[in-house]
Amino acid sequence: MEKRNILFVMSSLRNGGAERSLVNLLQLLDYDRYNVDLLLFQNEGMFLKQVPKEVNIISNCNKLYTLYDNNKTEALKHPYLSVVHMIGTFISRKKTNSVAKSRQYRWEHFYKKIIPELTKEYDVAIAYMQREQTYFLVDKVKATKKIAWVHNEYSQLGHFKEMDLEYFEKVDKVVTISDLCAKDLKKNFPSIAEKFVVLPNLTSSQVIRNLAKEFYPPEFKRDVLNIVSIGRLNAQKGFEFALEAALELKKSRVKFHWVVLGIGSLKEELEKKREELGVQDCFEFIGARENPYAYMKNADVLVQSSRFEGKSVVLDEGKILCCPIVTTNYPTVYDQINEDEGVIVGMNGKEIADGIMKILKEPRRYSEYLSRHEYGNEKEIEGYYQLFDLQ
Repeated sequence: MEKRNILFVMSSLRNGGAERSLVNLLQLLDYDRYNVDLLLFQNEGMFLKQVPKEVNIISNCNKLYTLYDNNKTEALKHPYLSVVHMIGTFISRKKTNSVAKSRQYRWEHFYKKIIPELTKEYDVAIAYMQREQTYFLVDKVKATKKIAWVHNEYSQLGHFKEMDLEYFEKVDKVVTISDLCAKDLKKNFPSIAEKFVVLPNLTSSQVIRNLAKEFYPPEFKRDVLNIVSIGRLNAQKGFEFALEAALELKKSRVKFHWVVLGIGSLKEELEKKREELGVQDCFEFIGARENPYAYMKNADVLVQSSRFEGKSVVLDEGKILCCPIVTTNYPTVYDQINEDEGVIVGMNGKEIADGIMKILKEPRRYSEYLSRHEYGNEKEIEGYYQLFDLQ
């Protein structure tokens, strides 16, 4: 069988569930079936080292690609592009009422007009994230088949639906990661309901377990409760709830050390709140980590404080590593966690702290249940092959 040429479009491989999901997929792909190009708008991120050698990474193929991802350092090297970036960003934010919508506006009225098309043609081209990646796929890529991905509950993204509908109509399929996410997409876009497909994020148990054995986290303390949270420092992840939970635990005289793995735009704001609450001695933002699995394996509790998720990669990985889970009650979580795997709580510090205390009363109940079950889903890659190979 002749190999098919596939392109994946992604902004970068920084920390994040979608980025980790893409790398997992690339690690499991059969390269006897496909020639794979990966276009990164920014050639950076802690997952770059995990990309298989068979993948051809296309990075900075045109300096314009770096602009929409707010690469100011790169933009300043090119005065014309810098002006486009600054004017486009300023006007877009004035014209809209949210960051998400401003980026849509900026693509439509600025970047779309000056970013050139790719010259290479593909059998299949995939935008592995919503928004600009999808717009780039439709406007700038030549491919027989085009597939877009939505990694979150669409209603929570705050997009101009009219613009997304225009682009979704021009791709062959729109993939999302859970039945609830698909239901939400169909509610928002009933006229193209037949285009939506559910494929789970891929997770390899063996790979994760091997990586988890590499080291013991130096930030952990052996004589206290070690809590870990993982995610971008943005509003979606709700880390202010985690900080409030830390204060509740401290008031209850629980000895603990809580570490957060991740980077993001709210770092300074969250650090300020940490100081205001007086939990800086037991709550630490340690930045992104290439290998988060050792933290999950050795933690006493994994806490996810999100306002919304599509289907959390972190929770799947935590289950593989038998780490008891406390998670907030966003709608899609009920498809992912049952009462023997962890505790689902409300979106506030008091309930998160209570959930942690519940885990502490019988930690072995959760870890032993998790150890008896298999959560890897490598075999699900067959669904990906069917999608990619369908004529």
